[in-house]
Amino acid sequence: MTTSPSPSLRDKTMLVTGASSGIGRAIAVAAARAGAVLAITYRRNLQGAEATAGAINEAGGTAHIFPLDLAQPGALERLVGQLSEHVDELDAWVNNAGADILTGEGKSLTREQKLDAVLNVDLRGTVLASWAAVEFFRARRRGGVIINMSWDHVLTGMAGENPVIYSAAKGGIHAFSRSLALEVAPSIRVNVIAPGFIDTAFGDEASAEWRAHVERVTPLGRWGTPEDVAQAAVYLASDAAAFVTGQALLVNGGAVMKT
Repeated sequence: MTTSPSPSLRDKTMLVTGASSGIGRAIAVAAARAGAVLAITYRRNLQGAEATAGAINEAGGTAHIFPLDLAQPGALERLVGQLSEHVDELDAWVNNAGADILTGEGKSLTREQKLDAVLNVDLRGTVLASWAAVEFFRARRRGGVIINMSWDHVLTGMAGENPVIYSAAKGGIHAFSRSLALEVAPSIRVNVIAPGFIDTAFGDEASAEWRAHVERVTPLGRWGTPEDVAQAAVYLASDAAAFVTGQALLVNGGAVMKT
């Protein structure tokens, strides 16, 4: 039995926002292994971004590091200017950066503060960054790929303060991306990755009871890994997905399959 080759990103350049840790780092490293040149951004964690760049180099790739705080006015304009100086072309733009309201300082914010954070960074930031990507691609008269990050439970709902807040932002990203895909086709493809329960910093802080619950409700019987999400991003950015746009790929072990 023969197997199909892994999707290739050779001779492509990919931007990954929020790549200093977790899913963003995994996407960047997987893209490097697939042959891509990487541009990665960070907000505060420069040390983490440098660690990601080191992992990219170990994978045989090249990384350019840029600061980006999506909550700051003019941040995307500065990023695009820096990209233009360091990267000749760009083939894929992954909007992974998001506000953390689950761990660290974020989990102690008030409900209103959490809402402001995810609407400003996740939703508004993704919209503005997607528009910036479209302008970047069109200015060079070439196509491109935009990948936005949503959440699988926007399709089913989930009770709780944090899930309700995330639904407002991630559901908006899901809907926006589908409309944008129609607007910018055929030269630019826009797709969504909607992860489920992924074992990042949130999983590290989860109780044993909650971890066991996730395993019970996930048909594949485990938490996802950042690498699971990364492989989906590599596929969507590659020519293997050349006929895929306006879609949401749920990377969740089948957890909301019943809907």
